[in-house]
Amino acid sequence: MRTCPDFSIEKNCGKKIIAGVDEAGRGPLCGPVVAGAVVFLSHDIEIPVVIRDSKQMSEKQREAAYDWITNNPNILWTTAQCSAREIDEMNILQASLTAMKRAISALKCEVEYCLVDGNKMPQGLIGESVVKGDAKSLSIAAASIVAKVTRDRIMKDLAKKYPQYEWEKNAGYPTQQHLQAIDKYGINEYYRKTYRPVKERIEKNASS
Repeated sequence: MRTCPDFSIEKNCGKKIIAGVDEAGRGPLCGPVVAGAVVFLSHDIEIPVVIRDSKQMSEKQREAAYDWITNNPNILWTTAQCSAREIDEMNILQASLTAMKRAISALKCEVEYCLVDGNKMPQGLIGESVVKGDAKSLSIAAASIVAKVTRDRIMKDLAKKYPQYEWEKNAGYPTQQHLQAIDKYGINEYYRKTYRPVKERIEKNASS
């Protein structure tokens, strides 16, 4: 049974300017990790689209929700990212937390409280982490949608440069077809070289 998020957590915070924060792209072998931050200026807003954990939504639902969120004058939003190189330098957890901090810093308001999906809080942010937050908080769910759609669009743009990897279809995740493409065409600058499937192929090529 799917859980529909609401504003219960936000309304219990005792703060006015509350940002939901989530990321997309921890698992892929390539591309950036993208964080979204969303502030609903009113928690009595009518929501005419589906907003829940972006992984439970179809692409059409995510696109409709993204358009509504990003064009609504009662919602503030931003995205930020860490590149594949940064992920290799600091590890994916720290890169995800860094992207979240960058997203919060880019918001055009003074955030009083952050609701962060997961069990880790980025250092320096005031707020709380919420396990499965995108299934509980509408602010976090909205942030997950903004992050996911933004990242998917980035990968589709990169796919125009490197069509052989079909990133527009796999978004950089290690599907069988994607791994076969890596074996055939090699590794480029957008790959995360510390991720095991990529690292193993680098080491294999170096020893052959």
